Amino acid sequence: MQSIINSTRAFIRDDNGVTAIEYGLLAALIATAIIAGFGPLANAVSAKFTDIAGHVTSGT
Repeated sequence: MQSIINSTRAFIRDDNGVTAIEYGLLAALIATAIIAGFGPLANAVSAKFTDIAGHVTSGT
């Protein structure tokens, strides 16, 4: 029984891999922000090119 308790305590104290998990979560958060911002950015760029094309076509 003492062996199980000692193993459990050692497992709880072990922090190997925690940094990798933190970096993974940070990368996922950044990727989510980029994906969320890409839609409005793409729409804005498309609208600007449409506006420019309209001015070129009309000559103004």
